[in-house]
Amino acid sequence: MGAADKWLLPLVSVSFVSLLLFLSALSGFSASSALFARLPPPSYVRRGAAAPPSFAYLLAGGRGDGRKLLRLLLAVYHPRNRYLLHLSADAPASERAELAAAVARAAPAVRAFGNVDVVGRPTAGTPMGSSGLAATLRAAAAMLRLDAEWDWFVTLNAADYPLLTQDDLIHVFSSVPRHLNFIDHTSDIGWKESQRVQPIIVDAGVYLAGRNQFFQATEKRDTPDGFKFFTGSPWVILNRRFVEYCVFGWENLPRTLLMYFTNVMLPLEGYFHSVACNSDFRNFTVNNDLRYVVWDDPPQMEPHSLNVTHYDELVGSGVPFARKFKENEPLLDKIDDKVLRRWRHRPVPGAWCTGRRRWFSDPCSQWSNVNIVRPGPQAEKFRTYMNRILEESKSSNNSCKQ
Repeated sequence: MGAADKWLLPLVSVSFVSLLLFLSALSGFSASSALFARLPPPSYVRRGAAAPPSFAYLLAGGRGDGRKLLRLLLAVYHPRNRYLLHLSADAPASERAELAAAVARAAPAVRAFGNVDVVGRPTAGTPMGSSGLAATLRAAAAMLRLDAEWDWFVTLNAADYPLLTQDDLIHVFSSVPRHLNFIDHTSDIGWKESQRVQPIIVDAGVYLAGRNQFFQATEKRDTPDGFKFFTGSPWVILNRRFVEYCVFGWENLPRTLLMYFTNVMLPLEGYFHSVACNSDFRNFTVNNDLRYVVWDDPPQMEPHSLNVTHYDELVGSGVPFARKFKENEPLLDKIDDKVLRRWRHRPVPGAWCTGRRRWFSDPCSQWSNVNIVRPGPQAEKFRTYMNRILEESKSSNNSCKQ
């Protein structure tokens, strides 16, 4: 095994979970009879510039988030996409195995298309420090090795949820230039300079198993002048070429900034932003993260938890994702019912699903052409929103503004 192969994080592929479930059934655990039913073969997935775009999703969570990640996966699942689920090291191995088993049991298409993996050896879940950035970069590297032709890398958390179907998302992004990144960013760091940029942080979770603390040095360092510091939302949508630039580092900039951001308090709020805006990618970065979030004024560390009172504004916003949601929040059920048309424990039905929609059967247990989409009402709202932010990006020159 070469060095590159050793570096690639181990994955628990749900394609092989059927054996685990078979053994568990022998031990007295129940499994869906549909799990062992004969599945239709996976249809051909067209890729390339002339085909609809595809997305590589990183779905991340921590201890106790297994069920939330499963629900999120089913809400964003499509055979054209790639998915990597990451439960941080504070989650027990049993929860990770249960998640992989539940994915295989819940979605027959996952086993047929083999496009979902669960990280087998995760990084730490330290809330502050470099663990989050390390997990994201390792996931991006894994995605590049697992699938050669996806178009955008999307980061979601267990507290996130979609506001449209994947048919809607693929339809709208089909008319978006594939060299664009979507990163909410600013160089006006203000109070963050003394509290986020200059403090020196050491993330103990990176090198000590079972630790999720960070240590802060008594001294501070000067704000860097070798590059311009940008900050913003930690949730990004990155085009494949930019991900390759960050992972493979054919120039020094990504590596130089990685060394600096290793000791930054919240590196996910600055690394990709600073790499993009200090490189040639500055001209291909849209200043928007495509998320619906409700903040205090002034913003606190975490946004408001959304509830049913936010439904009308949330659905009318036109953005594809929202956060944050508590587990079993009734608003999620309303989104499933009214927007996604998703039944409990099943993926969102799209044009690729050809089975009959009945209470006892999953329409997505049968499929045909996965290269066609059937957009719904939310697609028009998202298209309007996308056209507006792309036009603003061209005319206002607010992307990577120094």
